[in-house]
Amino acid sequence: MAHPTDDKNFRLPTTLRPRRYQATVTLDLEGRTFAGEQHVELELSQPTTEIILHANALELGEVTFRTGNDVRKPVSKRVAPVSETVVLTFDAPLPAGSATLDVLWTGHFSDGLRGLYAAGKVAATQFEAADARRLFPCFDEPAFKARWALTVRVPEGHTVLGNGRGVKDEKDGALRKVTFEETELLSSYLIALVVGPLVGTPEEKAEGIPVRTWALPEKAHLAKFGQDAALQVLPRLQDYFGLPYAFGKVDQVGIPDFEAGAMENAGLITYREVALLLDPATAPLSVQKRVAEVVTHELAHQWFGNWVTMVWWDDLWLNEAFATWMAFKIVDQWRPDWRMWLDFDAHRASALALDALKSTHPIHGEVRNAGEAGESFDAITYEKGGAVLRMIEGFLGEGPFREGIRLYMRKHARANAVKEDLWNALGEAAKQPVNELATKWIGQSGFPLVSVKVEGRKVTLSQRRFYSEPEVRSPETWPVPMVLRFEDAGGVKEQRVLFRDAQTTVTLEGGSGDVKWLCANGGSTGFYRVAYEKPALDALKANLGTLAPSERISLLADTFALVRSAQAPVADLLDLAARFGDEEDEAVLDELIGRLGYIENRLTEGEDQERFRRWVEGLLGGGLKKLGWQAAPGEPDRVRLRRAALVRAVGGLARSPQVLAEARPLVQRMLQGDKTALDANLLDTAVGMVARAGDSALFDDLLQRMPREPDPATQRRYLMALTAFEDATLAERAQGLLFTETVKTQDVASFATGLLGNRTGRDAWWAQLQKRWKELVARTGAAPMLLRRVVEGLGLLRTREQLEQMKALLQANPIPEAQQATAQTLERLAQDVALPERVAPEVAAWLKRRP
Repeated sequence: MAHPTDDKNFRLPTTLRPRRYQATVTLDLEGRTFAGEQHVELELSQPTTEIILHANALELGEVTFRTGNDVRKPVSKRVAPVSETVVLTFDAPLPAGSATLDVLWTGHFSDGLRGLYAAGKVAATQFEAADARRLFPCFDEPAFKARWALTVRVPEGHTVLGNGRGVKDEKDGALRKVTFEETELLSSYLIALVVGPLVGTPEEKAEGIPVRTWALPEKAHLAKFGQDAALQVLPRLQDYFGLPYAFGKVDQVGIPDFEAGAMENAGLITYREVALLLDPATAPLSVQKRVAEVVTHELAHQWFGNWVTMVWWDDLWLNEAFATWMAFKIVDQWRPDWRMWLDFDAHRASALALDALKSTHPIHGEVRNAGEAGESFDAITYEKGGAVLRMIEGFLGEGPFREGIRLYMRKHARANAVKEDLWNALGEAAKQPVNELATKWIGQSGFPLVSVKVEGRKVTLSQRRFYSEPEVRSPETWPVPMVLRFEDAGGVKEQRVLFRDAQTTVTLEGGSGDVKWLCANGGSTGFYRVAYEKPALDALKANLGTLAPSERISLLADTFALVRSAQAPVADLLDLAARFGDEEDEAVLDELIGRLGYIENRLTEGEDQERFRRWVEGLLGGGLKKLGWQAAPGEPDRVRLRRAALVRAVGGLARSPQVLAEARPLVQRMLQGDKTALDANLLDTAVGMVARAGDSALFDDLLQRMPREPDPATQRRYLMALTAFEDATLAERAQGLLFTETVKTQDVASFATGLLGNRTGRDAWWAQLQKRWKELVARTGAAPMLLRRVVEGLGLLRTREQLEQMKALLQANPIPEAQQATAQTLERLAQDVALPERVAPEVAAWLKRRP
């Protein structure tokens, strides 16, 4: 007879809950095995003959149930691999009330990057979503919060870190025994251990909270920036939430091989090294901003996720969307000169692209099991979720929104919550119908295309769902909180509208007479696309300099999206792009170059491609000549970033022979140790550009430097440069590296994707990839995030034939952990293949019309 645990979607019964784990684990770092013993304090709300624990690849030894003088042993221990559980059956009902379960067990380190695994010299854990069960027999669902009192026995000579402070450190035979302070109530996915030859920064305090940042000894000099970021943002987060930090201390650790960017384990945050460690003297500003953002994201989770936790993985977005939005808000408070919200807009673009597909999913969707939870770590959950929260904050106002968050934190302290709890708290604080706004945006996939017609002071708005595929239509509408920003004789004004219907007409307030221009997504805070009728679009083009940078970015992005979906001719995009030759804002240049790069790569070939490159060089080359390669002493960051964008456009995209010739000796000087040869913000582009045209001597040089390089950003730069060499022999050599130890597990997806981006090596690599697909999948260690990224990388294929081959490959070798990514990548690639068939002749005709 089938047991409920034989179903992959099995959920633990709520009639039995853990209250406290007291566990000791002994690690054999050489043999990569462990042994554990634990006492779990339980609360049974009704009698039962079964206790069901999660356990994955663990060997359970003696198990004892104790309550008062009643001591029982299970009559059977049944392993259910499908649900990753073990069922302990007793010969008589266990009584309701408090009890203790004693368990002994053994196990092996995991082979991939989950559970307890070896990352080079470091042993580390990664438990989200559901891998605590790979180290502990436990109740491994987020609703089962408990206190954890952990002790670890390891060989001497290692740093040992846990969620709490070490309260006892003693010799235990040949081993060292470290006992950690008991934790607050935590879900099992937030428990962590790290053991290895790590060195920490001196302890510093942020409003009384001890903070340290840890790295391998050869990278210890790179820890200060991440340490300083934590010290800066912790007080700001405490102030925002109106609640003190709850987990005693903050340890941040750079892990040498790590699946995600970082993990918010309570009090012990683990990071991929490139997301934590850097040298401010040589790190590009983009890397510094990314580290600050990731550090803040993980610290925001200490409240939103760790203190108040979702009940189940369908509300994962509550954690991730909030931390995404909060990171940008707090870093922007700390460093307003960084203009973080423009970076947020760039992140949001990936969510808009994904959410325009038929294969998208709602922010809040059904998650039937922990395996499906892994698919939720995408741009919809993070970036769309964050953008919707920002939109709701814009509608409610910063003050009421924050009061709602504080109320939510107080009401659900140390407990679990669902999305309705958040809406109720926000609605109570703001006295606004938050539920209507939020439910539609969170529960319905997609977003609207708002069409805009301006006649005098009347603005006609209409909305329908936007799809990137031509001719696809559906009738959904949204309550769209819009900011109309416009200029009339009285100056620039804003008017807020909650646009609920399929169509409405708005009369602009504050005067009479025509408007000079109108932007229908003022400040670019809305998660929607805009299509303007020609007179309104022409007015915006004529007044580009008056628009905010974020609005210029949206205008470019929306026009590209309309071209892609066959709702605007490609000439509209090219004519608009031609107006940006004098653009000085680096964020707008980044957007422009991204769109031009797509046209060069996908929509032009042969003579047209060369003609387009020369047009780009003509458009932006003058700006680069004026700036030159060398930064002046004291030059502002924004000028440095503009130079970097222009080098990327003229040297990278347009492949200017002159710019390449200028870059070669500068890269050579940098490699020979001259740190002043190139501004840090130019390094990625310059090294990549020179590598693309490089010879075997340069390939060998980068290959030798890469593993020895302590700085993770520099190491990654050299690693990815190896995928760029367009000499056929060197491209083939790079392809062979993927299946060697040269490429760490964490870098397998990005390296494979880099090889698919190599124009001369792509076809040969794709032919090889089809034969070695199972080998590539195995190289990811079955890490769900890496598997998804491997599949997404296939979106760089180009031809209809390759699209059909990709379909066949993924049908014959399905990847359950990447079902959504498979559907989305196939759909997007089908559109990428169809677009040049439709518009390449228009691009060619437009180029011929240019002088």
